Amino acid sequence: MDETAEAAKKTTLLMIPYGLYVLGTKHEGELDAGTVNWVTQTSFKPPLVAMGVKKDSRLYSMVKGSGTFTLSFLESGQKGVAFAFFKPVTIEGNMISGQRFETAQTGGPILSDAPAWVEGRIVGEISVGDHSCMVGEVTNSGVNHESKILTLEECGVKYGG
Repeated sequence: MDETAEAAKKTTLLMIPYGLYVLGTKHEGELDAGTVNWVTQTSFKPPLVAMGVKKDSRLYSMVKGSGTFTLSFLESGQKGVAFAFFKPVTIEGNMISGQRFETAQTGGPILSDAPAWVEGRIVGEISVGDHSCMVGEVTNSGVNHESKILTLEECGVKYGG
């Protein structure tokens, strides 16, 4: 591929709009969570989501080890929440990285102020490249209120891995 085609390919990939979510899990009694943006629904029956997770992260190894996940949807205006999960989490009582959380079936953290969330079990994985595409079957969900999803564009950042 010549340089022009490579540059066009890279630019196209950077322009795909993505929402922001906080992926969480509980593994061997420990909680972890991180902001992710490569998320999409892939099936109605059963309900499946695909999530891109950086393979060299602690979160990836914990989700893989537990086989479960939580996904808190972030709404427009929650830029600070997204940024709080760009770094390793801190946990104090019912606060994770300064955000209130609760748990449901999987025991993973669900952000209390998220407009919606899903949780479930990992049922598949495609591990090619620096991120793994983890496929999760949704087993539980909740909607706190309708909202517009927070995007990378609103945050003024581009994801570079």
